[in-house]
Amino acid sequence: MKKLLYVLLIGLLAFTLAACGSNDNADKGTDTKEAEGNKELIVGASAVPHAQVLEQAKPLLKEKGIDLKIEVFTDYILPNVALHEKELDANYFQTPGYLDLQLKDNPDFDFVSIAEIHKEPIGIYSKKYKNLNELPDGAKIIMSNSFSDHGRILPIFEREGLIKLKEGVGDQARVEDIVENPKNLDFSNLIEAKLLASAFQNGEGDAVVINTNYALEGGVNIEEDGIAFEGEDVVPANLVVVNKGDEDREEIKALVEVLKSEEIQKFIEEEYAGAVISVK
Repeated sequence: MKKLLYVLLIGLLAFTLAACGSNDNADKGTDTKEAEGNKELIVGASAVPHAQVLEQAKPLLKEKGIDLKIEVFTDYILPNVALHEKELDANYFQTPGYLDLQLKDNPDFDFVSIAEIHKEPIGIYSKKYKNLNELPDGAKIIMSNSFSDHGRILPIFEREGLIKLKEGVGDQARVEDIVENPKNLDFSNLIEAKLLASAFQNGEGDAVVINTNYALEGGVNIEEDGIAFEGEDVVPANLVVVNKGDEDREEIKALVEVLKSEEIQKFIEEEYAGAVISVK
């Protein structure tokens, strides 16, 4: 009898421990589920300033139940390819002109711009001259091979009276649209945008035209080495872009809300001291 009672007590104890273990596991499962309840949002971006801005947005999105993952790209091609292939939920790096060119060249891209976040005036930099008017006859001007940038760059030279463009070309201007070039400036556009800062630092050319994000990333002293910039009134904005149909997703709306917030605008103004301008 004692032996039977002993066995029953052992069985009851095992059952009780198992039940407690099940409850503990259930609680852990609930906790894990709650911890994993945040929605993940993957955004592709250029390293500077876009990814830096997104890093500031991370905790603000966390408060909204969204875990932001940032994929950094070093060129302007792959972020759109990755977005098209649904490897990204959004990208943040391009201007309207570049987006239009990409949509024209890639009919299968079905993208839509949902927000303007900041502006980056393209700058002309020189280690030899203090302003554009000092450029000598035949000066070599190095600029990117991205045609969408040419319509932003050439008007700077026209504004300073160094060239004249074909009437009406506007932001679609190309080197072949130059109708007057009294100093015979040599516009070289065979280099990738991401290599422009290195070309400048290596002393190539008489002047190098560099996108602000690559100037910042490449350690170019914008204030000291910049000799001319786009007018703020004509600088295109950098966009948040998504696949068409995703613009109404709650996570996407939250991303835009945070990037347009006072906290992010203040960070942009203080961090980049005018080299990057927030869009109100």
